[in-house]
Amino acid sequence: MNSLMKSDEFYKKWIEEVSNRFRLSQIKAAVKVNDEMLRFYFSLGRDISSMIQDARYGTEFYKNVSNDLKNVFPKVHSFSVTNLKYMKYFYELYSESLKCPQVEDNLRENENSPQPGDGFQNQFFSIPWGHNKLIIDKCGGNYDKAIFYVRKTIENNWSRAVLLNFLETGLYERQGKAISNFSQTLPAVESDLAQAITKDPYNFDFLMLTEKYSEKELKDALMDNITKFLLELGNGFAFVGREVRLEIGETENSVDMLFYNIKLHCYVVVEVKITEFDSKDMGQLGTYMVAVNHQLKGETDAPTLGLIICKSKDNVKARYALEASAQSMGISEYDINRFMPEDFKSTLPTIEEIENELREVTGSE
Repeated sequence: MNSLMKSDEFYKKWIEEVSNRFRLSQIKAAVKVNDEMLRFYFSLGRDISSMIQDARYGTEFYKNVSNDLKNVFPKVHSFSVTNLKYMKYFYELYSESLKCPQVEDNLRENENSPQPGDGFQNQFFSIPWGHNKLIIDKCGGNYDKAIFYVRKTIENNWSRAVLLNFLETGLYERQGKAISNFSQTLPAVESDLAQAITKDPYNFDFLMLTEKYSEKELKDALMDNITKFLLELGNGFAFVGREVRLEIGETENSVDMLFYNIKLHCYVVVEVKITEFDSKDMGQLGTYMVAVNHQLKGETDAPTLGLIICKSKDNVKARYALEASAQSMGISEYDINRFMPEDFKSTLPTIEEIENELREVTGSE
């Protein structure tokens, strides 16, 4: 690029504007694909819900449907037995929406499918399938509760990890009956939800302290409280630093939290994951532990210990992962209600506050 173009403010702003337009077009395309896919899942779930009650299809109905669809579409991974069951749950959870004729009509005529902003009854078609499966798991068939979390996801651009955490904070019970002036919009360009919906593997298969917490902000809040919790244990933990930089080879890495245990005379590396435990987390932690041993550990210090604090874990998978490692590590789940900052909880508006604000906006009494 020549020097004139580099210094031209109009040109630079134009490039930025074109980039934003391109990102927004990507999101619009992804939202459309997601909408079409979920409408198909909904209609298939409706068929399954009806047919599963017919004894002539036998006890292996799901297995047979899965195998037959995989034979027709061998490269598509969406027709597993588990996913077919989720489609049935998806339909049954939101079948109350069929009381709205518009939804039923739109399922028959996808080319007339409403776009974002066309009504609350279609919101569950606007979030990724992984988000919907979480809501299905956590809302126990409660339609109002499910719709509440769907709306909050869109309103606040929640990633799946952030949604999982909020599903366990009792947010619906505190706010669920509040009136809302929510209007459905496209995900913000740089938001966690935009990232999720544009990179959702199901979409490819088919072809961010308030509620607007991003994954990083949620993780920071948890680390604040985990640090306080460990220091209050009184077992010799001394805080060294957060996001401690380590140069490993030609890359710069960041340790979530680093402690030194005075009683054990060793460093303790703590990694916080706001998602379910994954065995690859062990490899990352192990690398950091070795780096601390080489770069920070003194001659009289004991070998570094490691701890992964995650949202949830499969105990068998975690045990196998620990057995596969020669290093001293631990894996622990956190309780979101225990580690969620108190000042965060107090920032959530009450039902009365929301209603008062809406009255001011609408001018109603």
